[in-house]
Amino acid sequence: MEINEMKKIFAETFGEGGELRVFTSPGRVNLIGEHVDYCGGPVMPAALTMKTTVIARKRDDRRLRLKATDLDIFVDADLDKLEDFKGKLKWGDYQLGVALELQKDGYDLCGADLLFDDTVPHGGGLSSSAAIEVSTALCLSVFADEKAGRKSEPDMIKLALIGQRAEHNFIGVNCGIMDQFASAMGKKDHAIFLDCATLDFEHVPLNLGDCRLVLTNTNVKHSLGNSKYNERRSECEAGLEALKKAMPDIKQLADVSPEDFEKHKMLIENETVRRRIKHVVNECARVHESVKAMKENNLELFGQLMNASHDSLQYDYEVTCEELDFLSAEARKMDGVLGSRMTGAGFGGCTVSIIKDSAVDSYIKNVGALYKEKFGIEASFYISDVGDGGMEISC
Repeated sequence: MEINEMKKIFAETFGEGGELRVFTSPGRVNLIGEHVDYCGGPVMPAALTMKTTVIARKRDDRRLRLKATDLDIFVDADLDKLEDFKGKLKWGDYQLGVALELQKDGYDLCGADLLFDDTVPHGGGLSSSAAIEVSTALCLSVFADEKAGRKSEPDMIKLALIGQRAEHNFIGVNCGIMDQFASAMGKKDHAIFLDCATLDFEHVPLNLGDCRLVLTNTNVKHSLGNSKYNERRSECEAGLEALKKAMPDIKQLADVSPEDFEKHKMLIENETVRRRIKHVVNECARVHESVKAMKENNLELFGQLMNASHDSLQYDYEVTCEELDFLSAEARKMDGVLGSRMTGAGFGGCTVSIIKDSAVDSYIKNVGALYKEKFGIEASFYISDVGDGGMEISC
């Protein structure tokens, strides 16, 4: 939605007058490195040009009022009673969770009216939640800094961590840092090579040449996503403890090489847990190989690594679903597709594919038809550029 149209809706919702400010933060696609961020592993996300946009106006009281352009829900919260809303909202919980964490971190927040517009598909595995969290954190922290007379630039990494804590403490999802970090720290035409244990990162040029980044949304989201996410974290913790018997110095699974895993894997007595660890260890190695491939402009090798990642997520980590597996498999059959894998937490959501520009239209037509025939559902296709992270823009 255009900013001028948002301003009209803002005035209709919250009334005329006052200074309006605009903040944005993008969704992200993880190119490779899935389900390793909470194991201290390396990941390689990229910020998208699909984003959350917030029009905001300060208030003189302690009210935080929220509205979305596409929902009838209106949230009116007292900044001193945010805990009262935990677990009770259909929408607005990410924003209130961020506000609560900012206050815990010492920010003296002021009240505000906030209108949100999202172009990131919800439930698509493209981190619409992180886009909301980072844009909210940026807006409210800037307002708090101005209230306190501070003029420093926002600490975007700190705001990403606040978004993560909101997800942990208010939403109840024990997520890693990747989504919020990518939303906060994205850079146009670059992927982010991020060490999730240390937060050391490098912007890696994403030179797609005659290829495009195509996201395909299954338009399904299976309900076991959150419970299985927390279950996988527990399985990884169990596998780590087993491997520590032979490698007492390791702090996280990312410290384990594929060679070390093969040598000591039978210390993990549970076969299912062993497969989970196999995925994490080999996925970390694939990320390092992918960085090298991208720096060498070897998109063909990167595509092969994407395919291997999906297979591992399907058979070893078991976080895909029939719809995702179908899309990845059918994409690989087509000329011009270099690689295709699920992206995000899984159990629905999107695949990400690297496709020759000349093959994109036929991919959308053919895979779309096959998917509709198989599942009776229309897939959605997004051809997205890689954009910048969270920022304030002129109104």
